[in-house]
Amino acid sequence: MDVTCPSRPDDHLGDRISRLATIMERLRDPKTGCPWDVEQDFTSIAPYTIEEAYEVADAIERDDMAALKDELGDLQLQVVFHARMAEEAGHFALSDVLDGISDKMIRRHPHVFGPEADNGDAGPGWEAIKEAERAEKGGHSTLDGVATALPALLRAEKLQKRAARAGFDWPDATGPRAKIEEEISEVECAKNDTQRTEEIGDLLFAVVNWARHLKIDPEAALRAANAKFERRFRTMEERAGAGFSGLSLDEMERLWAAAKREEA
Repeated sequence: MDVTCPSRPDDHLGDRISRLATIMERLRDPKTGCPWDVEQDFTSIAPYTIEEAYEVADAIERDDMAALKDELGDLQLQVVFHARMAEEAGHFALSDVLDGISDKMIRRHPHVFGPEADNGDAGPGWEAIKEAERAEKGGHSTLDGVATALPALLRAEKLQKRAARAGFDWPDATGPRAKIEEEISEVECAKNDTQRTEEIGDLLFAVVNWARHLKIDPEAALRAANAKFERRFRTMEERAGAGFSGLSLDEMERLWAAAKREEA
């Protein structure tokens, strides 16, 4: 489907994207480019891509719009970097990336861009369309396409949601809650570090499952817990001063309780 979206004449977004692509092309030039940029490959750049995505999320969480603007630019650079390396290897170009995501958004929103937009019919849902796309690509498992590089908590949740859509799920939160107790017992009964590692993994997976049934985002919940711990620990350090590390555990516990009361 050909969908043309109007743009403001002063935007010139195409020119800006082309400028960034040209800058990256210059940086990657084997003779006149930047030695560091030239020697990079997909594997070496991937960690930076993940880091930039997290920095975008951090700016949003802090409601720092100036930082968000900068971090989105850094993330966009990662897209251009990967696309440039792919073009050099003859795989695809930045234009293919942009065309691909535009086509995907149109395909997955038939209620906006398709015939359904005229009669109020929302058509198939997002997940149903994604399932059909996976089938067209030759996917054989419900779990196909869940990226292995995702953060472990997020990937656990996605795997569980996929399995649930196939009918493999607890009917309510009671099952996952009982599973946590079972996994704790198995951790305690583990005979060596290898077994304990496996059982701790099972326990974390069960906690994610329980959070999912309670409609709580486990990744967001843990981020909030991390932030809370950091905030209270810094308060403890400030109150104790330079002698903090020399305090007894009981003294530290009292400082922790005071920091907790202060927040409350």
